Amino acid sequence: MRVVMAMMKHETNTFSPVPTPWSRFEEWSACFGDEVIRAYEPTNMTLSAYIKLCRDEGAEIVSPIAAEAMPSGPVAADAYERMSGAILEAVAKGCDAIMLDLHGAMVAEVTPDGEGTLLVRIREIAPETPICVTCDLHCNLTQAMVDNCDALIGYKTYPHTDMYEVGTTVGRILLAKLKGEADPVMAWGRMPLLSQTLRQGTDDEPFKSLVRLTREAEAAGEVLAATVFGGFALADIHDAGISAVAIADGDRGAAERVVERLNGEIWSHRDDHLYRHEPLEVAVARAKAIEDGPVILLDHADNTGSGGNQDVMTVIAEVMRQGLEDVAVGGLWDPDAVQRMMRAGIGATVTLELGGRTDMPSIGLTGEPLVVTGKVRVLTDGEWVVRGPMYHGLAVSMGPTAVLDTGKMQIVVVSRHHEPWDLGIFLSVGIDPAHKRYVLLKSRIHYRAGFAPIAKHTITLDGTGVTTSDNSLLDYQNVRRPIYPLDRINEPEPQ
Repeated sequence: MRVVMAMMKHETNTFSPVPTPWSRFEEWSACFGDEVIRAYEPTNMTLSAYIKLCRDEGAEIVSPIAAEAMPSGPVAADAYERMSGAILEAVAKGCDAIMLDLHGAMVAEVTPDGEGTLLVRIREIAPETPICVTCDLHCNLTQAMVDNCDALIGYKTYPHTDMYEVGTTVGRILLAKLKGEADPVMAWGRMPLLSQTLRQGTDDEPFKSLVRLTREAEAAGEVLAATVFGGFALADIHDAGISAVAIADGDRGAAERVVERLNGEIWSHRDDHLYRHEPLEVAVARAKAIEDGPVILLDHADNTGSGGNQDVMTVIAEVMRQGLEDVAVGGLWDPDAVQRMMRAGIGATVTLELGGRTDMPSIGLTGEPLVVTGKVRVLTDGEWVVRGPMYHGLAVSMGPTAVLDTGKMQIVVVSRHHEPWDLGIFLSVGIDPAHKRYVLLKSRIHYRAGFAPIAKHTITLDGTGVTTSDNSLLDYQNVRRPIYPLDRINEPEPQ
């Protein structure tokens, strides 16, 4: 058996000013051919699950590409064609099955539905070849995606710590189809709701109950797999928003009933999908009054993992203004500042215009650097290996990295965008966050994978940036209407 196995992943924030050329995929994880196997087999990610399933079956693995990039703006046309072209070329050479690890919220310059377009093109080449797909929990599911594969599933955890398990589930469904042991059929539907990412943590409501319902349907044997996709509301495309999909064994009606149940639960708790805001100065003052730490401070409006610039200084400036002490910041993107600190050398005292390198025209803001004086404590190449539960075993690079110590605050300054979901962002530069009073992260929910075990308290800080949870700041032009909360809707029909 010959299996084409590939990964093509990007969560696209159409409001983000950060470009997404091919080099951004190269910086993060792009690899080809046998290098894919070497890079991903030791991890706990979806491709590792696919690899094990294929090895157990004695299958020949063809791995044309594995490419992922940190969330940012629309994917450049040449980058999209390079990735999709590699997959299509491998499929065209012939195979018995196709296993794909996609995201579900990729918007490219050439298509608003990166995954659906890829699957349509694959089906044109191989109309009968079975295809399974794993997607991120933040997938904006489309009809093209469902129509052009045999089994599609998504993560049940946010932070995404179940990539391997989900890949195993959908891979087994595909193998059962190949052996004639199962006849997977899918049903899907969505409600007119833009669920906000900050409300999609699967340890919290409303998603805790939604995930429980999917597991109950699977455990009862109603369906082979069920998924609720929170969607990615920062992609201004027609199909953005929450959805549900189920895979049944030959019984489409069973799948439809599970989807209807999930959609009903989603809509009955629609207000729980919206974030409630708090003035920044009030939240920081509340943090200052806490005596025991670590206190996790979340600069979620500049969340790297949702396409943020990672250089907005609003929250850092307020924390400094209120005089919080023993603060570790991870991480701030400012390659120019890193180079200046490297020229100055370890131990040097420097005054920098830090951050604020990027304008944000989609929300009418210009970058505003903050003048900061401190001592250069650490200089590294920014390379380390993830040891926490999310992306475990993957080698990552923050690029040239420096630590600026102001006396009250240690700021990890990086040259490549990287969301701090693992303690390694600090441990790799000699900072133990477990012994800091405050840990300020440009993250939203993923930080929990590494930092939840050490956190005594967590406070969400409503700063500024293109990953804001304030819908009124975003100029939606393409999403289907009416949709809640942009519009008031009383009695919606599943879409």
